[in-house]
Amino acid sequence: MSKVLVMDHPLIQHKVSLMRDKETGTKEFRELLNEISMLMAYEVTRDLPLRDIEIETPICRAQTKVIAGKKLAIVPILRAGLGMVDGIMSLVPSAKVGHIGLYRDPITLEPVEYYCKLPEDCEEREILLVDPMLATGGSASAAIHFLKRRGCKHIKLVCLIAAPEGTSRIQADHPDVNIYVAAMDEKLNDHGYIIPGLGDAGDRLFGTK
Repeated sequence: MSKVLVMDHPLIQHKVSLMRDKETGTKEFRELLNEISMLMAYEVTRDLPLRDIEIETPICRAQTKVIAGKKLAIVPILRAGLGMVDGIMSLVPSAKVGHIGLYRDPITLEPVEYYCKLPEDCEEREILLVDPMLATGGSASAAIHFLKRRGCKHIKLVCLIAAPEGTSRIQADHPDVNIYVAAMDEKLNDHGYIIPGLGDAGDRLFGTK
């Protein structure tokens, strides 16, 4: 079964608390999401493989290490996932960026893909699928399915806040995908919102609440 890694770094927890506050405005909310995403990226990329190279410093030649193996791609789930891209790219500016757009069919209630644009070599990259909220897990599970259908084999799911229902869904549907979250909340309410959560991340991010 996949792992759920909750990042308890004090800076992350402090900034998540500020985001939860209903008085936090759009500008600050956006800045906090960007900052938290950068801090999370530090941990999410901790297991990237390294290789030895030889360089010449101003003093002498030296054996040092650089990142080896698969390159990264960041894939936000539209639209709230867009708020996490810049923070991650500030640490890995060479990463490619794809996009996945989903909506829920009003009759079947199943996620439907309306947009998907990925790097041409996505199957060779490690994919960071990003979305601030992991509630029921339906959209994230569908997005992972769409990525796998296009040949992606190395996928990590990175979310700001998760509910147990969402992580359980991902673990059941995709036991090979590890989940990285800044906070694991209590549960979902009757309307599918995370409790205590922070409301609708997309609305708060883009000022459409």
